[in-house]
Amino acid sequence: MARRGHGRPARGVGRAGKGQLPEKTCAACGRPFEWRKKWEKVWNEVKFCSDRCRKRGDSTLKT
Repeated sequence: MARRGHGRPARGVGRAGKGQLPEKTCAACGRPFEWRKKWEKVWNEVKFCSDRCRKRGDSTLKT
């Protein structure tokens, strides 16, 4: 049961489904990753799925 009066909607209400989020491929590991709220303003600049991949750089991508 959802709590009332705490300023937050009930769990799952108002959230976009996972199929609606933009997706990119990591430049280091090649795995797909989805948009995150913290990347909202810099999504066009995001290349890597994690700090670990960012530190490795994009030279390890195998295609």
